[in-house]
Amino acid sequence: MSVRPTLRLRLTLLNGVLLVGAGAILVVLAWLLVRDALRPSDELRPGTTVLLADGRSLDADVWQRQLVDAASQELLVKGLIALLAISVVGVAGAYLVAGRALRPLHQVTATARRLGEATLDQRIGWSGADDEVAELARTFDAMLDRITAAFEAQKRFVANASHELRTPLAVMRTEIDVTLSDGEADTAEYRRMATVVRDASERANGLVDALLVLARSEAQAGRGLARRTECDLATGTANALSAMSREVERIGLRVQTSLKPAPVIGDPGLLDRLAGNLIENAVRYNHLHGRLLVRTGTDGRTSWLVVRNTGFEVDQADVPGLFEPFRRGGRERTGARGSGLGLSIVRAVCDAHGGNVQVVAQRGGGLEVTVTLPAADTAAAT
Repeated sequence: MSVRPTLRLRLTLLNGVLLVGAGAILVVLAWLLVRDALRPSDELRPGTTVLLADGRSLDADVWQRQLVDAASQELLVKGLIALLAISVVGVAGAYLVAGRALRPLHQVTATARRLGEATLDQRIGWSGADDEVAELARTFDAMLDRITAAFEAQKRFVANASHELRTPLAVMRTEIDVTLSDGEADTAEYRRMATVVRDASERANGLVDALLVLARSEAQAGRGLARRTECDLATGTANALSAMSREVERIGLRVQTSLKPAPVIGDPGLLDRLAGNLIENAVRYNHLHGRLLVRTGTDGRTSWLVVRNTGFEVDQADVPGLFEPFRRGGRERTGARGSGLGLSIVRAVCDAHGGNVQVVAQRGGGLEVTVTLPAADTAAAT
């Protein structure tokens, strides 16, 4: 049966080796010093004899050799015994001290083993000395906080996605059941049902498309863009404005544009969706006869797209929540048009292209969204 080379055992062995080595060096030094120091006959005349206590007479040199040998032997024996005792006590003490010092690591391990969906609220809560171990415990607790937040966000995302998908499916099922149960339903009634089912299916299809774009953008943010071609934010923005022209005319928006070239390198499909989401949100959450300002441009290092719209007031403190999935204008699942994934997709696309997005709440209502991406020359160099 092999002994597991734990950190505690290795620390103990290291301490033991250092302790025994230092003790052995001290014993050897003491032995050498004793042999060099015991030289009394060197100060006597050659041929001098020494009278011992038992009445014997010995030559001074012989007596010195016997004295040095006896002292050296006694020093070595007692020194080795003392070294053995100190080593045993030192190794045992090192084992206990290492165990006490590594106790928080065992708590980290035990906590990690207990973690599960129902135990994510558990923490180490180390209250000992403020040392490296305490820093490790705090770091582990902070990591658990981030994991818990991500897990809760994932659960909310799944619940909201399920709700959003279930709503149009329930509408279609209800319309079909009601119409089929009506034995006197005529062609007009079936046409009305078909229209409702078509609208609900378009809503479900739009949500699925948005979820796929979000997943694709987040995946490419982690591993890099799969497609990199040069394109212009101004072109995608102009196309988005053209697609929303009817809605703009319907609510009487005053549109001001300044679409200067804004070359970037990236995935054209994702960048078009980015511009489309910003324009759609700016129109959808505007009010009658409101205003819409759209600008694009570049300074050679970065290219930008700015979309500013009027609308209902948003507190700046609520702005971070707008990037959460299924949040519409700071409200969760209000039943408003759209999937509530617009800004989530915008942020994911920006992350995938190495850019960033900033949102500023405007006085009097509305938002100003600024997307900044590396310009084409800069992106090509990297």
